[in-house]
Amino acid sequence: MEIIVSKEIAKVCPEFVGACVEAKVVNSAYNGGLWDEIHAFGERIRTELTTETLKNISGIAATRRVYRASGKDPSRYRPASEALIRRLLQGKALYQIDTLVDLINFASMAYGYSIGGFDADKIVGERLTLGIGKAGEPYEGIGRGLLNIEGLPVYRDEIGGIGTPTSDHERTKITDKTTHLLVLINGYDGDEKRVKANAGYILDLLKKYAGSDGGTFFVYK
Repeated sequence: MEIIVSKEIAKVCPEFVGACVEAKVVNSAYNGGLWDEIHAFGERIRTELTTETLKNISGIAATRRVYRASGKDPSRYRPASEALIRRLLQGKALYQIDTLVDLINFASMAYGYSIGGFDADKIVGERLTLGIGKAGEPYEGIGRGLLNIEGLPVYRDEIGGIGTPTSDHERTKITDKTTHLLVLINGYDGDEKRVKANAGYILDLLKKYAGSDGGTFFVYK
C-alpha cells in the first residue's frame, strides 16, 4: 500500500509522520490475556492522569492542534485516543468489540496516537491519500451513522474516505472474518521514534493475541 500525505496536511502539520502496519491475522471474539493487559493499564493510568492532563500527551495535544487548524472543534469531535483514555479516567468500561479492534484501541491508549484499523481486503486500490474532509463529504462512521468530517484529517482510497482520527468508516471496518489487517498510526507530533515504537508494539501484540505471521511496517511523511 502506498500512502500519500497531501499538501493540505503538510500545511497544517509539516512535522507529520505516520506508520503503516500490515499483517496476516486470525481474529477472535475475545482474548482474556489481552484484556488482562488492558485492565492493568487502566489501573496504572488512573494514578497518572486526569481528564485535563491527558490532553497534554504529545500525540493527543498535536492531534487537537491539527483539528483546530483545520477548523474542527477537538472537544466536540474528540480524537479516538483521547476519547478512550477519558472513558478509563471516568471509571467507565471500555467497549469490547473483538480481539483486533480491542488490541488497536489498547495500542492507541498506550502511546496516545489515534490509530486506524482496517480490513485491507476492503480497501479499493493500492494507494491511500491523507487529506482533509470537505463540506458535505459522505462518511459513515463505525457505530456513529453519518459523520460530518469537514475539517477532519481523512484517509481516502479510490472511492472515498475510510478513516479519520475520530472514527473509521463502516465500509472498511474489521470483522470476525478479517484476515488481512492494515493499521495506520498518526503521529501529528512528528515524533518518529515514538511512532515506530508504537508500530513495533502493535506487531508484538498481533503475534501474542492474533496469530500474526510477523507482519511489517513502514514510515511515511
